[in-house]
Amino acid sequence: MHRTVELPHDPVDSRQFELAVKLLADSLSFGPDDSIYHGSGLEYSQSRAYQAGDSVKLIDWRVSARTGKYFIKEYQEPRQIPVYVLLDTSASMCVSSLRLSKYAWAVRIAAGIALAVQSRLTPVGLIACGERQMRISPSLGRNDVMQWAHRLRRHGFLEGTLLGRRIRELLPTLRRRSALVVLSDMHDLDAVSALRLASQEHECIVLHLRDPAETGVRGAGLFRGREAETGRSFFATGLRRWLHDRDVKTRLTRHGIDYLLLETNRPILGPLRAFLRARGRSTGAR
Repeated sequence: MHRTVELPHDPVDSRQFELAVKLLADSLSFGPDDSIYHGSGLEYSQSRAYQAGDSVKLIDWRVSARTGKYFIKEYQEPRQIPVYVLLDTSASMCVSSLRLSKYAWAVRIAAGIALAVQSRLTPVGLIACGERQMRISPSLGRNDVMQWAHRLRRHGFLEGTLLGRRIRELLPTLRRRSALVVLSDMHDLDAVSALRLASQEHECIVLHLRDPAETGVRGAGLFRGREAETGRSFFATGLRRWLHDRDVKTRLTRHGIDYLLLETNRPILGPLRAFLRARGRSTGAR
């Protein structure tokens, strides 16, 4: 069992934390024509041959692979779909060279998005994607969100990353089209392939958090490193960013997965609002 301690990189008390989350949720709640989930809850109807101008996000990869030609998924009228927040609780998320760690930001953002989603009468659940066992079924209970958010603020700093495994475990349990919102530093090498699999049937959003301490070791020259969670060895240089995530965005977006990099040494809330607003408009226009 992992020893848990109060997360030191989130300096506010419980009351201030709840206020920060609610303010974030309010800033993400748009009108019915601007909702980040408006029009995205579509039920699959059939597949048809691809036509010029069709969105690549709608490609039916299974049918296309079987027939050798591109096919597009068609959907019925909009319906509410459940949203699952998948939050990476692994030890690397606590890496911090600033006031708030990646993990502290991820917990705040996860709770804020969950409350914003519930304001649209959409059920939201949570899955912890480290070694702890924590899965909350989708519900409309706002108190549920704050309860799991406070539980997440406590961290043992010993968890390995299981993001890819948690995604693969979730998929067989989904009985209908769902939206998966991932908050992670994407250190799990299996996460990209698991997300690409999930995107064949479900909406996928990746919020990729990164601390400036992960962008390189200036003046270090060429050195060998080992990733603490996976044991993976690598060579790096202090002249450029050395983590394996250089091509994460390309590998995800080419499969229709919405992606946003959030660097903790730069403004986060403004880019997050703009990203979700733009996504809502694009899905609502389908």
